[in-house]
Amino acid sequence: MQSTTIADPPLRSRSGALSYLSLFTSLGTLLCCALPSLLVLFGLGATVASVLSEAPWLVTMSHHKNWVFLVAGVLIFANFVYVYAIAPRLQARSGACDPQDASACYTASRFSRIVLWTSAVLYLVGCFTAYLLGPILMHFD
Repeated sequence: MQSTTIADPPLRSRSGALSYLSLFTSLGTLLCCALPSLLVLFGLGATVASVLSEAPWLVTMSHHKNWVFLVAGVLIFANFVYVYAIAPRLQARSGACDPQDASACYTASRFSRIVLWTSAVLYLVGCFTAYLLGPILMHFD
């Protein structure tokens, strides 16, 4: 019984850290590359200029957008593998969830999956805006 309580916190902290890291990187892709393009598309170029004057690090991130998207994609993919393949096997093997009160594990797992899918959607929106929207609009122009 004591081994499951010792194994519990690292499993949850790794899952939570990976979830938040993937959410942070997908938000980074959205802020650096997708949001400015979308704002310019809607005619809000002055807004983009004022945001970039207040946060000049966004320009540096956008110069390296291929790396930003690559790292974010790898982290999100790793989180999918962890949440859907590795974590259930670790929980089953170590007996991390109490059979009499499985609601705590269910709540933590559900929250991790919500954060993961939110990250994935934000990442896909960022990829579409940063890489596909420009060529699509140029084709119709």
